[in-house]
Amino acid sequence: MSLEIRHLSKSFGALAVTRNVSLTVPAPGLHALIGPNGAGKTSLIHLIMGTLRPDAGQVALDGRDITRMKPHRRARLGLARTFQISQLVPGFTAAENVALAIQARLAHPLRPWGRPRVAGSLALLNAVGLARRAEVRAAELSHGERRALEIATALALEPRCILLDEPLAGMGHDEAQAIVALLMRLKQGFGLLLVEHDMDAVFRLADRVSVLVEGAIIASGTPEQVRADPAVRTAYLGDEC
Repeated sequence: MSLEIRHLSKSFGALAVTRNVSLTVPAPGLHALIGPNGAGKTSLIHLIMGTLRPDAGQVALDGRDITRMKPHRRARLGLARTFQISQLVPGFTAAENVALAIQARLAHPLRPWGRPRVAGSLALLNAVGLARRAEVRAAELSHGERRALEIATALALEPRCILLDEPLAGMGHDEAQAIVALLMRLKQGFGLLLVEHDMDAVFRLADRVSVLVEGAIIASGTPEQVRADPAVRTAYLGDEC
């Protein structure tokens, strides 16, 4: 099972934000997408999720063309994501946030002013290390715990592939290490596309790395191959190598 991006291109007038991008996210496995700010990483995620329509190219999930599908249909087929900015309900507990995602997958509407039933949430919270925080409101969780909760809500959709948009942003060392350990476990069972600026985490986690610069992939390969690529060192990594 895999997510395949084939020759995707997108422009806004004269500005090309995605230029003939191709990459594959195996399931299981982790493919990291790196690049400087403004490289087009977020635009590519929007194209994959269906919130932007490409000018050319194809998105396929397990061999099925989903290029023209709406985002909710892609989600039902097994494509999930986390966001740079939290999408949690701050007044709901951790368990209720996960239950809300479960209800969305099952297409069970939440009654007006109601709260979701938390059946089934505990196992997902346990999977991300938050079982003991199940009854804590999302607003009261630490930054790292909220990131873990966002991953739990993505898992509630029963995905085949998860797009992770800078999950380590703003974290201290200990919380970042906890999320890296979580992603290390998850990549054994899911396809993960990781967008991240923390190069230590990227090279520790990734099975494959693609480098995006000005909307185009300039290199793709194993972490060792990308780290040693002169074009990548010049365009992005620099002294971080």
